[in-house]
Amino acid sequence: MSRSHFHAGRKARSPALIASPDGREGSVSIHQDALLYAGLFDGAERASLELAPGRKGYLHVARGTVQVNGHALRAGDALKTDAGRIEIERGEGAEVLVFDLPGDRLA
Repeated sequence: MSRSHFHAGRKARSPALIASPDGREGSVSIHQDALLYAGLFDGAERASLELAPGRKGYLHVARGTVQVNGHALRAGDALKTDAGRIEIERGEGAEVLVFDLPGDRLA
């Protein structure tokens, strides 16, 4: 089994694509219609991800605190959305995972 490692610099300020169906941008290939991003946020960094029409997003805060689409979240919290854009800001030692999924996968 091959292992991939995504260093912190790649995930800082903007979520890095770490898994995708086609392995683009150096991500791990998965056999699902999903994209997985990871990002580190601390201080003034902010980023946004645009979801394609018909797609939904699911964001999980692995550690720290962060504001997502105007909602304050902390480690263990999650947010799901079909709003089209995911805005991430005001992180304090935060690491987030963002899943871009087909619209029929989240209820």
